[in-house]
Amino acid sequence: MSRASLEKDPHDVAAMFDAVGKNYDLTNTILSFGQDRLWRKRTRRRLDLAPGDKVLDLAAGTAVSTVELAESGAWCVACDFSQGMLAAGGDRDVPKVCGDGMNLPFADNSFDAVTISFGLRNIVDPAAGLREMARVTKPGGKLTVCEFSTPVVPVFSTIYKEYLMRALPAVAKAVSSNAEAYVYLAESIRAWPGQEELADLVNDNGWQGCGWQNLTFGITALHSATKPLG
Repeated sequence: MSRASLEKDPHDVAAMFDAVGKNYDLTNTILSFGQDRLWRKRTRRRLDLAPGDKVLDLAAGTAVSTVELAESGAWCVACDFSQGMLAAGGDRDVPKVCGDGMNLPFADNSFDAVTISFGLRNIVDPAAGLREMARVTKPGGKLTVCEFSTPVVPVFSTIYKEYLMRALPAVAKAVSSNAEAYVYLAESIRAWPGQEELADLVNDNGWQGCGWQNLTFGITALHSATKPLG
């Protein structure tokens, strides 16, 4: 897959992530200049989890984000549709389930909170994915979406977009096991809606009160919402 589209073939996307699992965490740390660690910590704090909470970490990849969430004392399960990614994180001591974000293998109202980091844009139908996340979350439960967004500083936004399309694939070629995948990822980031549009999408698909917090000048944003009680 060399060109991003919001009409994604889930089998192609899964195969792409299977191929990048080996060096995925290292590649992300290098490409983000180490910001990925900060983003994971901020996601955990934003969820404000309590010990004993049951949390679904969707699109968890190698489960590095799940381990971070578990620092709160919550019971956290990593779910991803790429078996290769989950296998790459096999040494991480958290439950792991292979599952599709469009058809989650969990019962209704199973979780106190659900989060998805840098994965919503890879679901073939993000709106349906949000509804499915709401289905498995208890009434009053929490959602936090950590996703690439639109930088809020105009000059920085231009530099960032140039980095995405030129430097990112070049750096990925040096450190990733599948550099071509990062061309897709760069284009999928550019095609993704901005902060307000994503908040509207969340509110229209099973959640309420969605707001956002920009991180790293808006390169990334945390969108948070709750599932209605009734």
